[in-house]
Amino acid sequence: MIAVRISMKATHEPLKRAPVVLRLDADGSETPPVLTDRAGLASFDLPPTSGTILVSGVERYEGRLDGEIPIELWSITQSERDSRGLPGEFPAGSNAYPSMTTRAVQVGERTILTDSEGYLVDPSDWSEDFARALADQEGLVLTEEHWEVIRFLRARFARNGIQTTVRDMIAHFRDVWGRERGSNRYLHQIFPRGGPQKQGNRLAGLLRTKGEH
Repeated sequence: MIAVRISMKATHEPLKRAPVVLRLDADGSETPPVLTDRAGLASFDLPPTSGTILVSGVERYEGRLDGEIPIELWSITQSERDSRGLPGEFPAGSNAYPSMTTRAVQVGERTILTDSEGYLVDPSDWSEDFARALADQEGLVLTEEHWEVIRFLRARFARNGIQTTVRDMIAHFRDVWGRERGSNRYLHQIFPRGGPQKQGNRLAGLLRTKGEH
């Protein structure tokens, strides 16, 4: 069961009769809208997964969908940019330098540049479609597990301003997935081209790191 509880941040009052939709990372499908009840709760009879929560058509949350997920809004017209609870900012601007070797990733009608290893030249070019296109280029089919790691890496970077170490990834995903799937071995198995800190960061639109691999 997945439940979304929506309230107003200033008054803590529940937001009633708001349409809530889940967009699932696994296949990009969306659930039919569910209206919040008097307690501000919208419930979905689905197993834990990864995806996006839309409230009245606006994206309000990205990440693991499991149990009850609280969403607090300053107002019902609050902009999408300010609604996700991520206080940090992602770097923007080109990291290109003279004679830099670049590769092109076609994302729809746009051509996005990466360096020779696949890291974005401009981190602001990241999108979910970029992650899918880069994964396809690297021969990786993205599953719910991959998206959970990508969301986790981006959320941690937004909060802390630095890339997450593999040690922190293991600690987090052992809690979420259990010891076997949350292990270093399994994370490297699902990210075979450099592990979660290299391939994971590339797919999450983060820059290379000198940390552990």
